[in-house]
Amino acid sequence: MEKGPEPVLGKPLEVKVDDRGLDRAIRRLRRLTASEGILREMKRRRHHEKPSQRKKRKLREAARRRKRRMKRSEE
Repeated sequence: MEKGPEPVLGKPLEVKVDDRGLDRAIRRLRRLTASEGILREMKRRRHHEKPSQRKKRKLREAARRRKRRMKRSEE
């Protein structure tokens, strides 16, 4: 029995449009979605992922996070 995609829990993104204009707010929204990894998640959910591929992806992501943390701690 296969479950559907797990729900994504997180804080809602909100960008307020101020006197600087709509274009600036759209750019800020794009930056926020990129930093939150929303686009990557959408692309990932587009196709079925085998369990073995999922494990490998999670290991790669964990290694990437570890590497980033190590780099930040060195600075």
